[in-house]
Amino acid sequence: MTVFIEKEYDIEFPFDKRQVIEDVVNEAVSYVDCPYEVEVCVTLTDNENIRELNAEQREIDRPTDVLSFPMLEYETPADFKGVEDDFSNFNPDSGELILGDIVISLDKVVSQAEDYNHSTKRELAFLVAHSMLHLFGYDHMEEDERVIMEQKQEEILERLGITREA
Repeated sequence: MTVFIEKEYDIEFPFDKRQVIEDVVNEAVSYVDCPYEVEVCVTLTDNENIRELNAEQREIDRPTDVLSFPMLEYETPADFKGVEDDFSNFNPDSGELILGDIVISLDKVVSQAEDYNHSTKRELAFLVAHSMLHLFGYDHMEEDERVIMEQKQEEILERLGITREA
């Protein structure tokens, strides 16, 4: 597994951000039973940069907490049948399946942790788990999809022992 982390912006937290991100990515891969080694890029940014990206990509001119850019299309979420049919799905140097990119606003990590009365570690882990599920083809546009995705996010975090109190 390769997790590239780009820091466009940084805030000090009382935990190792890299370790939390890698742990959640790894647990999400295990949770969906992905049969491949994977590659994910995570960019840590601020509200202004994510606002610009949100406006450019989604035509929503306001900051958001996380953006996900999946590289794969799934017939059903986390169904990896057929990914080997397209060699461009894999990094030619490492052989890893390229899942996509995650962009997280660290400003939102701080403000949402306060809003939801839990730790910044829990908020960062939640946003990574949420985004990883998007990279696996899950969505939350419909109510039933939202319920399924929320359950999966919580299960990933519980497996890591990252609770609302953590």
